[in-house]
Amino acid sequence: MAATRVLTTAAVVAASAGQTTTSCLFTNRPFLLPTTTRKAYGFNGLCFNNNNKRSSSLVVVKSSNKRPFSCNAIYNPQVQTIQEGQSDSLDYRVFFQDGSGKKVSPWHDIPLHLGDDVFHFIVEIPKESRAKMEVATDESFTPIKQDTKKGKLRYYPYNINWNYGLFPQTWEDPTLANSEVEGAFGDNDPVDVVEIGESQRKTGEVLKVKPLAALAMIDEGELDWKIVAISLDDPKAHLVNDVDDVEKHFPGTLTAIRDWFRDYKIPDGKPANKFGLGNKPANKDYALKIIHETNESWAKLVKRSVSPGELSLF
Repeated sequence: MAATRVLTTAAVVAASAGQTTTSCLFTNRPFLLPTTTRKAYGFNGLCFNNNNKRSSSLVVVKSSNKRPFSCNAIYNPQVQTIQEGQSDSLDYRVFFQDGSGKKVSPWHDIPLHLGDDVFHFIVEIPKESRAKMEVATDESFTPIKQDTKKGKLRYYPYNINWNYGLFPQTWEDPTLANSEVEGAFGDNDPVDVVEIGESQRKTGEVLKVKPLAALAMIDEGELDWKIVAISLDDPKAHLVNDVDDVEKHFPGTLTAIRDWFRDYKIPDGKPANKFGLGNKPANKDYALKIIHETNESWAKLVKRSVSPGELSLF
């Protein structure tokens, strides 16, 4: 029997001043979405105010999934990560549970927005490690697992020097071509985040981060955004608020990130990845635009306005 144990506990706090209680399109359970976020982005997506009369006409979309789809966003729980199986094995998984012990999806159930340009970030790969961990977007509850190729576990050829993971509730739509980045289509995954703080984090840890820059990586023709961010609890977080600050306080980091992702497949005999936007990092405002657009794409995905294909929506 697979061993099960708690790895980490992370508070995902979305209840703070200036927030509006909302309900999901597919459920009456309320969750909190920052008022500032709704105003800044005009976000309607899956949510609306509880006093909106449309709540009386909610419908559940039927699917072939084994259990009803729910897009509840967790509000103010203690999220635990649970290890199943042995690390460095094909059956190893890191699942997420809410405070009641119920499994939840780190991709769908943890809210993206915290307000004031702050977002939740989920760590998949700790800095200075090589195992290629990622959210299993095609498995129920989308646990974190180690990627495989031809039945073997995948490892980077060398350590990644930053904490790496994803923004929840985002999706790079593979049917959308980005005219600003060589017409490349999305890679069918959540948006990747490179967190540049000094601490090595743990797989499954949930951090509050602010985005600083964006790199438009093109991987075998697919657009694979890399949002550069920093955790709010990092000692230098107050010093960096945009792309120029990164170069000032973390000199050479943006170039190092671009070069690392450009070259990491070369040892496996593959060509170097390319970058759009003039091969340069875009600023914070552009990064926020990407986050907003991919959050909207995720909303369309979970509403099934677009086909999910093999993706799990719970």
